Amino acid sequence: MAIIVEKRDLTPITSLFEVNAPLIARNAQPGQFVMIRVNQQGERIPVTITDSNRSKGLVTIVVQVVGKTTHLLRSLERGDRILDFVGPLGRPVELPKHGQAALVGGGFGTGAILSLAKELAARGVEVCSIIGARTRDLIILEKEVRASSDHTYLCTDDGSQGFHGFVTGQLEALVRAGMAFDQVVAIGPIAMMRAVAETTRPLGIKTQVSMDPIMVDGTGMCGACRLTVDGQLKFACVDGPFFDAHQVNFAEAIVRSKTYAEEERAALTTAVAAGG
Repeated sequence: MAIIVEKRDLTPITSLFEVNAPLIARNAQPGQFVMIRVNQQGERIPVTITDSNRSKGLVTIVVQVVGKTTHLLRSLERGDRILDFVGPLGRPVELPKHGQAALVGGGFGTGAILSLAKELAARGVEVCSIIGARTRDLIILEKEVRASSDHTYLCTDDGSQGFHGFVTGQLEALVRAGMAFDQVVAIGPIAMMRAVAETTRPLGIKTQVSMDPIMVDGTGMCGACRLTVDGQLKFACVDGPFFDAHQVNFAEAIVRSKTYAEEERAALTTAVAAGG
């Protein structure tokens, strides 16, 4: 079991947890994830590692409510125990060692770009972070991302803060202004990552995306996270979660991501109604 040592609510549906997990903290690399099970009756879910502190043995994760299990996880408080907290899993993301890099985080994806920003900053890479959300109240970890970035840009769909529009609009504006990115990494909803891929494709900018939204058991055994990359069958959990954005079959991935959407909504409604 892993003990929650700190909890901070970031939005009405999103919380940050610091979890005591020394072995994971010691070995975690940017882009990896953990598998979590709240209780004996619960399902396992993958959650990207937001940050890790080797000296303190702490792993930070950000959880957004999308189904019953994330609802149960978010209901936990400081001092509570998580039954299963396993990792680090997945392949670390490949990051440049010099030049300029753009990190694009949409919604919950901002939690996942934080560890990447820290690693790039430690390498001396110029970091440009673009944070997107529907409205200003849903922007998360702005202060933390700014601390590890040379440039930080906020985008909101409704224009309530920062750039009025999608993250792709801000990315295009920066390229037009002369930013010469060696690499772009996008993490967030699949539709957003696909839009980033189509933005960078004609520019010839190397782009990676995290396909964690379609993962289920995190081991490759269930086969639910199958996707096609450059015409080849891959599994997001064991072969990724990061892939070349210009080679991913996003149409297939979007269909895959909706496989259990109805069941997730039903289970969440039941859990909320029962106060679970």
